[in-house]
Amino acid sequence: MVSVFTRRVIAYVLDFFVVSAFMWIVSYLCYLVFNPVNVYGVYQYFPIVIPILIMVYFVYCERVHGATVGKALMYLQVRSRNGAYITFAQAVVRNLSKIFWVPIIFDWAFGRILGQDRMLAYFTKTIVVDELR
Repeated sequence: MVSVFTRRVIAYVLDFFVVSAFMWIVSYLCYLVFNPVNVYGVYQYFPIVIPILIMVYFVYCERVHGATVGKALMYLQVRSRNGAYITFAQAVVRNLSKIFWVPIIFDWAFGRILGQDRMLAYFTKTIVVDELR
């Protein structure tokens, strides 16, 4: 049986692909609206579009559905420690480290020091639940 940590990593990679697909669609729309003459000009919008898209995706999916696409495929859900769905504030704070994909490593490392999976999960009092159990 694959561990929950391994399934979370796989879910994170799957979510990366989902966000990347949305990113290219939104970037193409930005290209059409803002800069139809310069083909490579759309890349200047990436630093603005990517963090917004990542936050919208993770916050919406975890708040409304309890899981992102990757977590749902791996049979994982995000819940408050009391078992309820997470609040909007919990979803926002728990996903701050995912904005540029790199800070999640530090979030995980500091979380291990605190005895949790992630530091922001510790502060927001959220857990990832294994639906297979």
